[in-house]
Amino acid sequence: MPNIFETLGGVFDNATRGVSENAKNAAEVNNLKRKILYEEERIVEVFADIGKKYYKNPDEDPAVLKVLCDDVDTRRKRIMQMRKELNGIRGCKICPKCDAEVDQKFQFCSVCGAKLLDDDEEDFGNQMETNDYFTESDSFFSADSIKSY
Repeated sequence: MPNIFETLGGVFDNATRGVSENAKNAAEVNNLKRKILYEEERIVEVFADIGKKYYKNPDEDPAVLKVLCDDVDTRRKRIMQMRKELNGIRGCKICPKCDAEVDQKFQFCSVCGAKLLDDDEEDFGNQMETNDYFTESDSFFSADSIKSY
């Protein structure tokens, strides 16, 4: 029969592991938020670079502007991946159609009814074509697109 100190020691160990896991998750969440913010700020800078290049020389070689556009697309993919990781930690998914946060146990969005993709179904290339965040550059700058993490 275990004595009271062994029992309390086990309870204390479990509590310590829980606190440690919560601290680790909080650190990961803050790290991802910081990285997302950096990528979003950099995208704004690249858009400004595109505008400046075009303004200074409207006949600029399209290949020069395409490199910058490709950089924006790459950063947007990174942001989507980091948001997926962030939401995995939080236990939710993001609807690919309306960007609503939905509990990860659901298969359909409770806001718009769209089918939610499982982790193994995620196709960022396809999501880029259907997500307003990618197809309408103005939505990147709208106040509605700003999310608090």
